[in-house]
Amino acid sequence: MGTTDDAPWEERVGQLRELARARLRPVADAGTHGRVDRALVAELAASGLTGRLYPRELGGAATQRVAATELCLIREALASECPVAETTLAVQGLGSYPILQSGPPDLAQRWIPEVAAGRAVAAFALTEPGAGSDAAALELAAEVDGAGYRLTGEKMWISHAPDADVYTVFARTTRDAGARGVTAFAVPGDADGLSGSALDLLAPHAIGRLTFDGVRVGADQVLGEVDAGFRVAMATLDRFRPSVGAAAVGLAQAAFEVARDHADAREAFGQPLRGFQAISHRLADMATSIQAARLLVRDAAWLHDEGARPTRSAAMAKLFATEMAQQVIDGAVQVLGARGLERGHLLEGLYREVRALRIYEGTSEIQRTIIARELYRDG
Repeated sequence: MGTTDDAPWEERVGQLRELARARLRPVADAGTHGRVDRALVAELAASGLTGRLYPRELGGAATQRVAATELCLIREALASECPVAETTLAVQGLGSYPILQSGPPDLAQRWIPEVAAGRAVAAFALTEPGAGSDAAALELAAEVDGAGYRLTGEKMWISHAPDADVYTVFARTTRDAGARGVTAFAVPGDADGLSGSALDLLAPHAIGRLTFDGVRVGADQVLGEVDAGFRVAMATLDRFRPSVGAAAVGLAQAAFEVARDHADAREAFGQPLRGFQAISHRLADMATSIQAARLLVRDAAWLHDEGARPTRSAAMAKLFATEMAQQVIDGAVQVLGARGLERGHLLEGLYREVRALRIYEGTSEIQRTIIARELYRDG
């Protein structure tokens, strides 16, 4: 099932939510959480969603430059119905986009059609045990070895690790150079010397650690320029940060709908819960906050697609939407009372899912730092 591209945002989201309910959720429910679900990866491609992130000449379905607004639309819809599918699709894009935007043509031809078709799993390997939000402090060493490099060190909290087929890896090629000494590489998952293990987090995401023991990479695996990998990372994050906000909007929307319907159906003291001002005003605040976040996300994505510098708007969208979603989901639990605390309830899953959004791709604190810096940059 596709969507009508000129239909209103809400209608297109509704169409995608129906697709997620009918095709993606059954596959996700049957899979094993905490590891990459290749059946779900394949279904995302078969349903036409993965292909919408890539141009036609590389096996995708996009007729022109892939729009950030399209990514936000898809992530909001999937998060509302099947958060596991949303996360899987997002990491596929995050891991492969640096290859698409900055890789040599041969490298893009090798990997992007495979990812678009759901035959390959991609991952974005930036974070390390001692370098999370401070990406300029990366220590994974890339030492010159003939015409290529040897990678030695560790990556941590990497989505799709250790099961990915290709990793976008950021390593230090020049010591004591901060952000200017980092280079991006495309590293196959079966490379000699590369190993990893899964991690068990609060939310059952496919995430793990990677160990590089002298992994050999050639000059043809460099993404962008040597020592300019930080630009590759930031270009990718500027595109994907608004869509993290879109995912948060989707999670919050799902929680809001549960609370709204419960307040209409549940009676107390002779009237529906929605008849109490404390409940109805809480629902009104939820709906208003969700719409405000949605518009911030759409604005940031639109600026990106128009070619404007989206850094400040992307940070604002991610910050506001993820903080909002945490509050809305918590508020929904409050509306449902003890029922919202039951293990296995939809709200339990949403509560687990939303917490990670305030951390990955830059914590809320980092987003505030970016916003403040950009305010002064703009004079």
